[in-house]
This record gives sequence, structure tokens and C-alpha cells, in this order.
Amino acid sequence: MPEGDTVWRTAHHLNEALAGRVLTSTEFRVPRYATVDLTGEVLREVVSVGKHLLMRTDEHSVHSHLKMEGSWHLYRPATLRRGGLGRPAHTVRAILRTDEWVAVGFSLGIIEVLPRADEASAVGHLGPDVLDPLFDRDLALANLRRDPEVPVFVALHDQRKVAGFGNEFVNETLYLSAVDPRTPVGEVDIERILDRGVKLIRANRDRIERSFTGSLRPGELHWVFSRSGRPCRRCGALIGETALGPPTQERRVYFCPTCQPPASGGPDV
Repeated sequence: MPEGDTVWRTAHHLNEALAGRVLTSTEFRVPRYATVDLTGEVLREVVSVGKHLLMRTDEHSVHSHLKMEGSWHLYRPATLRRGGLGRPAHTVRAILRTDEWVAVGFSLGIIEVLPRADEASAVGHLGPDVLDPLFDRDLALANLRRDPEVPVFVALHDQRKVAGFGNEFVNETLYLSAVDPRTPVGEVDIERILDRGVKLIRANRDRIERSFTGSLRPGELHWVFSRSGRPCRRCGALIGETALGPPTQERRVYFCPTCQPPASGGPDV
């Protein structure tokens, strides 16, 4: 599933192309919204909220979530007239047209059209967004501390506590914080961990290729993520792998047994 930085970049590109422009036609290829037409409305802005994306007019908000396979792409109208989607037409879920650009949403996990006043029904449950310029750090910390017995790995994934982190960022943040992912929130310095995670995701926000090690060479981007069974780049111990989370929401956990010893909360790696 795309992480918050991917959704932020998507919103940024869509906003640059579409903000302030009149919608000349719209299509929503899902039964519930098949008859909805936003033609004539001005698309005021496109913003990300955690892993959710909102395309706002004065009256409506087009809410989407990419889930595992979704994406938004921009095309010039002439390109579409020549049949230049470049992706299977049956995966199209939404099309928003302006005179200069056409935004097409493919394989979207969620697509819905809401009155602006009802946006909270889609994103009101989310915790503070780590990429929001007005990120509420104090509220995020309070949310994380509310369940001190929860493993820190699971807590950072909970979008109701803090929105935007995904598996890549959580695994790499905990490695760089020298914390075993299974350690309860109440036994770690959660301020230090949160601050490191926010710093990492903001540093990667404008990059197409994420890097957590400082290197942009292929194969050298991660410390632990997807490196199970391979040697730790620092100590040489083999990277371990397990799973954490509720039964239907388990995620893969990667860790160094030496740099992230059990019940650790020690100095940064």
C-alpha cells in the first residue's frame, strides 16, 4: 500500500495541474456515483490527508484511497483522444477533465463523491497527518500513548493515532531508533521515535525513490525493510522477519536482533 509521501506527491502534482480550473466533464465508474456530474464546478484544490486524497470543489469533495494498486495519472486531452491511456481501460474508476488536463484514477480502492460538509465521514477518524505543515505533534503523542501496552510497530501503523506512516517507514524508523518493533509503546521513548519518523518521511517526500541509508544506489536504500536473512549493514547479524498486528491486518516486520535487542529503547543506531 502506498505510504503517505506517495499520496502527498500525487496530490501535489494533481493540484499543480488542476487547481483553479473548471471541470469540463466528470465520470465516476462505480455504480453508486455513476450519475454524479460535477461539470462546471471549479476544482479548488487537491490535498492529501494521511493516505487519503481529497479533490475539492466549492460544493463537493472527491475522496479516493489508492489501497494496494490504485493510482492517479494526468494526460493532455489530445493524448486521450488518440487512445493513449497506457493502462487497461477496465481499471478506470474516475475521470475529471479540464481544458488543459485530464486526471484519470485507476484501480482506486475507494472512490466517492461527498458534499464538502461531509468530508469528516471519510477522514475524520484519522490522527494528525505527519506531512501536514500544521502537524499536531502533541495530539499524535497523546494518541500513541493512549494504549501503552500496544507494540510500537502496531501503534505507528494505526492511522487513527497518527496518519501517513506505512510499513517501509515504520520498519526503518524503528531500526534507526534502535528499538525492537515488538516493544510496548509504554516502554520506549515515543517522542524520539515519532520525531525520527516525521523527519524521514519529510526527507523522502519529494523523492520518487525512497532512501533511508543516505545512498541512492539500487540495493542500498534500506537498513532492514525486505532484507530478511541478509546481513545487517552495521553489525552483520542476519535480519529477522516476523508479523505483527490484528489477524486481518498483519504486516511484515523486519529487524536486526543485535541493533534492536528485545525490550530495547536505547540510543539511536
